[in-house]
Amino acid sequence: MVQLAGCLAVAQEHEQAASTASTQAVDAKPDAKQNACVQPEPFLTMQDYTGPFSRVVLYLARKPEIKTVHTPLAQAGSRVCAINAGQKFHLFTRNTFEPVTVLVASFNAGISQAQNSDPGFGQGAQGYGKRFGASIADQASGDFFHTVFFPVVFHQDPRYYRQGEGSGVDRAKHALAHVFVAHRDSGTRMFNFSEWMGTVAAEALSNTYHPGNRRGAGALSERAGISIGTDIGFDVLREFWPETVRKFKLPFKERDASSASPVTKLH
Repeated sequence: MVQLAGCLAVAQEHEQAASTASTQAVDAKPDAKQNACVQPEPFLTMQDYTGPFSRVVLYLARKPEIKTVHTPLAQAGSRVCAINAGQKFHLFTRNTFEPVTVLVASFNAGISQAQNSDPGFGQGAQGYGKRFGASIADQASGDFFHTVFFPVVFHQDPRYYRQGEGSGVDRAKHALAHVFVAHRDSGTRMFNFSEWMGTVAAEALSNTYHPGNRRGAGALSERAGISIGTDIGFDVLREFWPETVRKFKLPFKERDASSASPVTKLH
């Protein structure tokens, strides 16, 4: 009987210890709500357009949206889900091979031909073809460094986070600040290394296929400054793109820009 009582006592102690350990394990488990991220709804989709020339209009209208996300203001404490290296590469290919990219390259090549930039390319159809190829390479290399290479190296989100609410001045400041402030994959803020290092890398690479480029640090800095200024302008366009679409009275269905689908991620 004494031995049986002793065994029961030992068993109770083990049960209490196991219960305590189980409670601690539950307490240590990450809170799903604290580790949840959201996938904001896209601003424009094919189904949202109700007017004529749907594909053409959508191609033109969605270009500023490809690398833009809507900050989920409606969900306090939430953050936008990060994208991995493969998704960053997919974002690059989608943005680079958009039909609008070809139109912009065609326009830039025409301007370059008219100004006889890169005179080594010559004139005529052959010269235009070389300038068109160089323009495509400019856009592709710049987007690769901005969207894939440096964002993967620095664990940075290459997308623009639209504020979408507040005064026009505050939103403009938010857009202007993006070349300096970006988001880490974790959701926190960081210096926008991809913007500056990506721009310099793309401009340096362009010297290999632009025979007419001026060489040297001064010329490189000048071209990089123009490129960053262009990016600032495009960020402002991204921020106010919903209002621009409404201003032109394009028949897109109204959407709640802050709506999002929660995705639980435990780390």
